[in-house]
Amino acid sequence: MRTLSGVSTDDAHNSVDPPGHGALATPHWFFPRRLARVIGGLLIPIAILGVWQAVTATGLIPSYRLPAPAAVVDAAIQLSESGELWFHVAISVQRVLLGFTIGSTVGLIFAALVGLTRVGDILLTPIFAALRAVPSLALVPLLLLWMGIGEDSKVTLIAIGAFFPVFTTVSGALRQVDPQSVEMARSFSLRGFALFRTVQLPAVVPSIMSGLRLAMAQSWLFLVAAELLAAAMGLGFLLTLAQSTGRVDQILLAIVLLAILGTLSNAVLSGAQKYLLRRWI
Repeated sequence: MRTLSGVSTDDAHNSVDPPGHGALATPHWFFPRRLARVIGGLLIPIAILGVWQAVTATGLIPSYRLPAPAAVVDAAIQLSESGELWFHVAISVQRVLLGFTIGSTVGLIFAALVGLTRVGDILLTPIFAALRAVPSLALVPLLLLWMGIGEDSKVTLIAIGAFFPVFTTVSGALRQVDPQSVEMARSFSLRGFALFRTVQLPAVVPSIMSGLRLAMAQSWLFLVAAELLAAAMGLGFLLTLAQSTGRVDQILLAIVLLAILGTLSNAVLSGAQKYLLRRWI
C-alpha cells in the first residue's frame, strides 16, 4: 500500500528495526565491550577467591597449609605499615624495568642484524639458538662469580630473560617481510633507513610489541629466579624469608603481588601496542 508521499507502508515497516534488533546486532551499545572484558576477566579470580575462602572456613584445608584470604590481607597491612612491603615491591620493579629495558633494546639491535642482513643471520643465529637452550638457573653461578651478589648480576639475568623473546620474535618477523613490497620500495629509490622506516618497520610492529610483552613476562620470571638465590631485598627475598619462617600468608602475598605487577605491566604494553597499531597499521 502506498501513502501520499509515495512510500510503501511495507517499505516503511521494513526500514524500522524490530525492538531489540539493534541491541542484538551491537551488544556493546548497551554493555561497553571494555567493561564486559574487565568484568569477564574478574569472574575466575573471584571464583577462585570464593573457593579459597570456602575451603579454609570449613577446615577442609588446615590454616597452616592455606591461610584464609583475610590472613593474607592482614599480612599485607602489617608489612605496609612498617614500610617493608613497599620497599620490596619498589626494588623488584626497579630491577625488572632495568633488565627489561636493557635486554629488549639489545634484543632489537641483534634482531635487526639477523633479520636484515644475511651475514648476521649466518653468524649469529646458531650461537643464539644454543644460548637459548641453556636453562636460566645454570647462568646464576657464573653471574655470581663474575659480578658478585649485587644488583649487576640480578639485572643481567633479567636482561638475558628479556633478550630472547624480543630477538626471536622480531628477527623472524623481519625475515618474513613481503619481498615484493621491499622490491617495489627499492624501485622508488628507497634504501637503508628510508626503506626500513617505510616498509619493514610497519610490517613488524605487531611482532615487536608481541616480543616486548613476552619479554616483560620473562623478566618477572627471571626476577624471581635471581632474588630467590641471592638477594637481601625484593619480592623473591620475601618469598625466601617467609619460607624459612613458615609464614605461608606472606608467601601467598608475594605470589599475589607478583601476579598483580605482571598483569599491570602487561596492560601497559597492551595499551602501547594498540596505540602503535593504530599509528603504523
